[in-house]
Amino acid sequence: MERRSFLQWSSLAAGSAAMAGILGKADQGLSHSTPANPSAAQKIAPLPTSDEELIYTPATDLVKLFKTKQVSPVDVLNAQLKQIEAVNGEVNAITHTHVEEAMAAAQESEKRYLQGNPRPLEGITVALKDEYDKEGWITTAGSVLLKDNVATKNHPAVDKLIKAGAVMHIQTTVPEMYLAGVTWTDLWGVTRNPWNLDYTVGGSSGGSGAALAAGMTTLATGSDMGGSTRIPCAFNGLYGFKAPYARNAPPAGAVFLLPSSEGPMARTFKDMVLLQNVMVGPAPYTVTSLRPAIEYPLSYDGIKGMRIAYTLDQGWAQVDADTRQNTEDALKVLESQGAIVEAVEFDFGLTGPEIREALVKALLSGAFGADMAQLADYSEYLTTYGRYFAEIAARDMGPQQAKEAAEAINALYAKVQDTAFLQGYDAIVMPTLATSNIAADFDPTADSVLINGVEVDPHVGWMLTPLWNLLNWNPVVVVPSGLDRNNMPTGLQIATKTYDDLTAFQIASAYSEAASPLFSNGRYPDFRK
Repeated sequence: MERRSFLQWSSLAAGSAAMAGILGKADQGLSHSTPANPSAAQKIAPLPTSDEELIYTPATDLVKLFKTKQVSPVDVLNAQLKQIEAVNGEVNAITHTHVEEAMAAAQESEKRYLQGNPRPLEGITVALKDEYDKEGWITTAGSVLLKDNVATKNHPAVDKLIKAGAVMHIQTTVPEMYLAGVTWTDLWGVTRNPWNLDYTVGGSSGGSGAALAAGMTTLATGSDMGGSTRIPCAFNGLYGFKAPYARNAPPAGAVFLLPSSEGPMARTFKDMVLLQNVMVGPAPYTVTSLRPAIEYPLSYDGIKGMRIAYTLDQGWAQVDADTRQNTEDALKVLESQGAIVEAVEFDFGLTGPEIREALVKALLSGAFGADMAQLADYSEYLTTYGRYFAEIAARDMGPQQAKEAAEAINALYAKVQDTAFLQGYDAIVMPTLATSNIAADFDPTADSVLINGVEVDPHVGWMLTPLWNLLNWNPVVVVPSGLDRNNMPTGLQIATKTYDDLTAFQIASAYSEAASPLFSNGRYPDFRK
């Protein structure tokens, strides 16, 4: 169906010329129509009035606008493609674009809205982390060794996204083999933060985080085996979910990578829920995927009377002043909703580096470690940090290290239970990062990090995420907690009992309803240097 026919069918053509001046010329495939009854339509969802508003409009609002024929999926895709052209040269968040394929999908979505049979994510753009295979696309894992690696089948989540009607238009950058908390590689270069280009986007889902913050996509996929969803969400002012192990089906070959978890990333809580409802559940060839798929509501009861424990430092970390202040402000938001928020003192018996050591053993003493060990023979082609982990896998990992990781996990779980959950707390909250002051090109094998004048472990001393990968059966939602003095976002983690996803979502929902939001009211990234 022609775009012109879309406008005529919906009786909206009268206003299209005015909006075309905002989004581009109609003969370039861009139009944005004025509803026959604007006031009535705006009660359903606010009508974007500029490019910036359109590219940052939440998916939940876009679905409503698509259904009421006020906006087309083609409008959004074109606006975001324009944004990519305008800002990705500085941000560098994309490995490959798929314009023709995405445009065909957006046009198909347009038809489905006309016909009244849209699917759950119909017409919503989703950026794929350079880890999610899509047949015929190149998945590089950020490595020159895989620069021509063409996928032969789809990641389970990609099958679900296709079935849900998503428009997949870009693939996003990652650190090599997903093994760093920052995103730069010899293959793709440095990915920079849209809020402040001097700073990192985090890792390993860093390109997804940057693409969301920069308005280049509406939703994005992430994965988390050391904080790889939560770290980029915190650095970019986003909502994200580290699902408990087996909640979201990984590829068949990753079933025993226990610390890893696929999950959604978004600019709003409800958008995160929308994507999680598509990603959740079993897949035909994945052994470890839970049945049945649970459904996450968009709206929840309040949190009045809930008992929430908090720790600013997990008992070991240096946390900078801005992060502490933003965390305390976030705790006040939860208290304002009626939650009982109390400090708890953790004594894990492990320092940050020791937690990192346990996580490395859990990651590299199994099948993933065997793959990494093989890369040691190609060390000249690896990044500095890729070489570092390949050498550890080849030299130091085996059954004894797997046993030691299991023992650490059991000890940590007992401490969390005794300190919080067995004391009647519904959740534990804490900062996601110890600081947002990490350079875009930071190299954990060569550079140092100072927090409060104290040098911390360069790999994990500036993040508080690895604990919840060792305890990967506990769901964790990350929410934005504010901006620091460098205009960089900070984040808050909400962890609940094993497989108690809905309580974490309930708390995050209450927080999102009361906190001052980013990506609205002028609080957008400004790409400052």
